[in-house]
Amino acid sequence: MKIGDKIPEFLGLDQNGQEITADQFRGRKLVLYVYPKDSTSGCTAEACSLRDHADELAAKGYAILGVSRDTAMSHRRFIEKYDLPFSLIADTDTTLLQQLDAWGEKKMYGRMTMGTLRTTYLVNEDGIVTHIFTPRQIKTSEHAQQILSLIEG
Repeated sequence: MKIGDKIPEFLGLDQNGQEITADQFRGRKLVLYVYPKDSTSGCTAEACSLRDHADELAAKGYAILGVSRDTAMSHRRFIEKYDLPFSLIADTDTTLLQQLDAWGEKKMYGRMTMGTLRTTYLVNEDGIVTHIFTPRQIKTSEHAQQILSLIEG
């Protein structure tokens, strides 16, 4: 996935088993953020940053949608525990992660493993990727401010 690409039409099933498609976001911009695991420190900081600035992002025309390999049940607990106002896709088989190029080799505890690459895609009203935040660019506790700085800049 690179800038100028269209996001996949079928995005997956959310925490309630509801089908999520790109078409549901037509006419609105989207923050599509990929994160490794529910309720871990970095992922919680990132989700809470987006939660705390969801109204500001909405005022700029952006919806928020998260994606990880966690199950729908894990997502429901995560949403309830942190009062997240957005849906999370349960991509347990990594289909969407692979389509987004957000699944690959990463170093963990000194060894290489396959896993989720924390990445955020800003998507325009037509489903086209306009910006990509790579794993090295994302500051989890300040991620919403990073996005707002970019779109306000």
